Amino acid sequence: MFTLVRSRVRTAALALSAVAALAFGGTAATAATGAAAAPVPAKHGPTSVAYVEVNNNSMRNVGKYTLANGGGNVFDVAVIFAANINYDTGTKAAYLHFNENVQRVLDNAATEIRPLQQKGIKVVLSVLGNHEGAGFANFPSQQAASAFAKQLSDTVAKYGLDGVDFDDEYADYGNNGTGQPNDSSFVHLVTALRANMPDKIISLYNIGPAASRLSYGGVDISSKFDYAWNPYYGTWQVPRVALPKSKLSPAAVEIGRTSQSTAADLARRTVSEGYGVYLTYNLDGADRSADVSAFTRELYGSDAVYTP
Repeated sequence: MFTLVRSRVRTAALALSAVAALAFGGTAATAATGAAAAPVPAKHGPTSVAYVEVNNNSMRNVGKYTLANGGGNVFDVAVIFAANINYDTGTKAAYLHFNENVQRVLDNAATEIRPLQQKGIKVVLSVLGNHEGAGFANFPSQQAASAFAKQLSDTVAKYGLDGVDFDDEYADYGNNGTGQPNDSSFVHLVTALRANMPDKIISLYNIGPAASRLSYGGVDISSKFDYAWNPYYGTWQVPRVALPKSKLSPAAVEIGRTSQSTAADLARRTVSEGYGVYLTYNLDGADRSADVSAFTRELYGSDAVYTP
């Protein structure tokens, strides 16, 4: 059986309250440290993405995998999983929330984020619903959507991140008297966010009400995303987002749970069908070089090397 959605391990606080190389300009690592990132060994093939459950694992794990042939990074994008969109019942407004583990990663950017960026790995913050009724698809006004977009872009700037990933799960739309999904909210949110950070990554975990509401009032936000990926681990599903193949990941694997043979098959299909992204989830602190090599051999023609 494949995993339909992520098996997330949450802390009590969260349960209760809750990018081939990328072609952007200066990196957040440079802006934050004043030092240029080290040259990245050339790697040819799809962009590899690694989500990390920071409730249990360190972001540093993403930088521990290189290719035996050439020494390039296995992973190009590291996703901090996850911040939350919460709801303030007093002000009746959505706000960006970090549980203690996400906050720890952000506060320790010098050791958790900068080392990855200095290797040429982009670091993106995923934002997820938190059962409080607030989601990306039910802002009551364009102004409310823009206000949340500003919270997101301010966070990216404050912590020197490389972008934002949207994951519209667990919002529990309607809780706390919130509205049901509407057609305008996500369009307003992504439009405002892209205006705030034109050179940063905006990615879409292709699930939930927001993912099916990408057009409103003659505006289609599909082209505002840098990437979109399949949310169902162990499967092949092309995201229904109007992006070129180079920005889509129909393949999705959960490292350690998706079989190596399936991971290899999905990687082989990614290359043969000309897609440009390969999504992985739940990279932990163990030596996963066998699992990772299963797909790197197909994507890049090389085994993966793990360096503790």
